[in-house]
Amino acid sequence: MHVHNATSRRTFLGMLAGGVAGSLRASDTESAVRLGLRRAADFFRTQVATHGGYVYYYSPDLQERWGEGKATNDQIWVQEPGTPRVGMAFLKAFEATGESSYLQTAQEAAQALLYGQLESGGWTNAIDFDSNGSQVSAYRNGKGKAKGKNFSTLDDGITQATLRFLMRVEKASSGKVEGLKEALDVALNALLAAQFPNGGFPQGWMAPVEKRPVVKAQYPDYDWRTENRIKNYWEHYTLNDGVCGQVAATLEDVVTVRGDMRGRQSLIRLGEFLLLAQMPEPQPGWAQQYDAEMRPIWARKFEPPAIAGRETEDAMLTLIRIAKLTREARFVAPIPAARAYLQKSLLPDGRLSRYYELKTNRPLYMTEDYQLTHDARDLPKHYGWQNDSKLAEIDDAMAALRPNHAGVKTLPDQAEVGRVLSAMDGEGRWISRYEGGMLVGQPKFKQGQPFISSAVFSDNVELLCRFLLR
Repeated sequence: MHVHNATSRRTFLGMLAGGVAGSLRASDTESAVRLGLRRAADFFRTQVATHGGYVYYYSPDLQERWGEGKATNDQIWVQEPGTPRVGMAFLKAFEATGESSYLQTAQEAAQALLYGQLESGGWTNAIDFDSNGSQVSAYRNGKGKAKGKNFSTLDDGITQATLRFLMRVEKASSGKVEGLKEALDVALNALLAAQFPNGGFPQGWMAPVEKRPVVKAQYPDYDWRTENRIKNYWEHYTLNDGVCGQVAATLEDVVTVRGDMRGRQSLIRLGEFLLLAQMPEPQPGWAQQYDAEMRPIWARKFEPPAIAGRETEDAMLTLIRIAKLTREARFVAPIPAARAYLQKSLLPDGRLSRYYELKTNRPLYMTEDYQLTHDARDLPKHYGWQNDSKLAEIDDAMAALRPNHAGVKTLPDQAEVGRVLSAMDGEGRWISRYEGGMLVGQPKFKQGQPFISSAVFSDNVELLCRFLLR
């Protein structure tokens, strides 16, 4: 039954009026969820998608689209919450309902991503279906720009999210999506070839990485404030913005979703890199970026050599993930010292600074004109200089390693489902309004400006699916 007809719409709205949040029987709520899911999915597939893919935000009339800046109708975004994120939501809808149309939509998103696979095997942040467009790159299919961008990036989880989505599409489709197996083979071979001998990864690659000696992390023996600035820092060992955690999740999927045991060996090597990359006392944390001698180095002009609070947490969670898969205790051996270090480094409000100065451990910041400072009153507004601590999440992850640990699975209740369904408008849209703060892609929205968000769509669809799968 197609829910965009008047009868289905009246049925759906009638269910909401009856009170999904409280008084409906479970069977009625499930019917309302299925109808709501169908309406939202149909709107995104038939009205929002272009070339099978998605960007971050849309004006309510769909005349304007945004990724990182304005996007044309021929451009889709790979960086989350773009095409892989939305595609995952459709896969979850297929899992929850068994309806083939959801799988077909996910396959369309997969084909859009295959179009934009780079010659180097991975993906960059956007795909342009206009061969003369501003975002066109050197595509493996030969339809891009011959000398265009060919840098496969791990930054912001771009290649990782794409691989995780495509592997799941391959499995759900029983290998029947044209070109998908070959594209995944190429991408996974390229990812594994981008792993250094010590197990670390660069921020991205254009070709297999060079061989380097395997050494432990050390403090710089020079003035790190002014010396050893490396232009191509992205070619060196990178933890910035969760690279290691996202790569680890991808490698685990290589094993569990695709059945390729090379993922396990690569994951072990990544864990060994993180053991090497932990800085010595008095700061047993991790940096964002290291050079070939495993010394913390500058990345962008506002990313100094330092112990990085957020990346230290990501390294710890990644090691716990690897220990869980391998059952090797050596991967959690660094956790107690690192946790104690973070605990004593908390800011007075309980958050962590993004950076702590090498050896002194003083919180380290930048002024608006990018001068190093210990004062947090004049910070560039485009960057997260202080972040909520993840120590409780780390403690929970460590506890989950214990034998016979009973995990807690939280499921959406009828009240949550009711709020999500009630927030949907008559066209199957969830309309957000800008309330200030930083959004992915940093669009220049005005206060109160309405927009459609791919992240909100994906989050709501997945919540409804969790309810159906409960």
